[in-house]
Amino acid sequence: MALLLLNHMGNDQNEYIKQHVQVKNPYLDTMEEDILYHFSLSTKTHNLPEMFGDIKFVCVGGSANRMKAFAQFIHQELELPGNPEEVRDICEGTDRYCMYKVGPVLSLSHGMGVPSISIMLHELIKLLHHAQCSDVVLIRLGTSGGVGLAPGTVVVTNKAVDYSFCPQFEQVVLGKVITRSTELDEGVANELLQCSAELKRFPTIIGNTMCTHDFYEGQGRLDGALCSFSHEEKLEYLKKAYEAGVRNIEMESTVFAAMCRVCGVKAAVVCVALLNRFEGDQITSPHDVLVEYQQRPQVLVSHFIKKRLGHIV
Repeated sequence: MALLLLNHMGNDQNEYIKQHVQVKNPYLDTMEEDILYHFSLSTKTHNLPEMFGDIKFVCVGGSANRMKAFAQFIHQELELPGNPEEVRDICEGTDRYCMYKVGPVLSLSHGMGVPSISIMLHELIKLLHHAQCSDVVLIRLGTSGGVGLAPGTVVVTNKAVDYSFCPQFEQVVLGKVITRSTELDEGVANELLQCSAELKRFPTIIGNTMCTHDFYEGQGRLDGALCSFSHEEKLEYLKKAYEAGVRNIEMESTVFAAMCRVCGVKAAVVCVALLNRFEGDQITSPHDVLVEYQQRPQVLVSHFIKKRLGHIV
């Protein structure tokens, strides 16, 4: 883990300085209680440092069922005691998100799209801050549409880009547009690519990921309820995206990258491509094939976590 080294008291012994999760809101210090409403947690009703202080890896994904499955999978991979089938949803008091803690790993759902993951990230980052977590890596696991890629290819995001292929996220605050950078941690991305080379189970690349605010028109699909462009215009846009380094399209990466960057959290996005958008818009692979595709980011990230924890030399 990339940590800052400091020469301590003038001697030759180097000491690691922990990188704590930061919040960028001075008003939080004035609050007697911080209610994490969508998690059904609170700083007054729960001992967050005791519950979450040992978290080193946070893995998030859109589907509640998929993130429960990942929690059960990582439980087995880390060979932890107990029955993986009995992992408990910490957010069972709400129906917005699910959350499972498995040793030093937290597995959460974030729903679909920028607004849903944004709400989750605000409360997650505050949770990690209140719990005094340090040296945490956040990873989004997901599915996506590939751009010039064979179905089943895993993309580790280099930069999350917007509709104009720029590495930025625009947030409207009090009627004004704030622009934030969406560059992700290069070291973590390279580690993940190396893990895939060690696994030798599926193709993995590093590329830019385009984040849109819509699954249909925003991604240039011809099969939505509305369509105001031609097949030729769609292909021209996808070609421009490819030339700009875009290799897949999804709906959460820009705000994820931007918020993690502002709060000093190392982050990565790992998504499998379910289809090549140059060849069509609808997902036609058989169900069992899609299930195996969706497991590929989980397998890769599991290998990454086990390496970080020293389970794999």
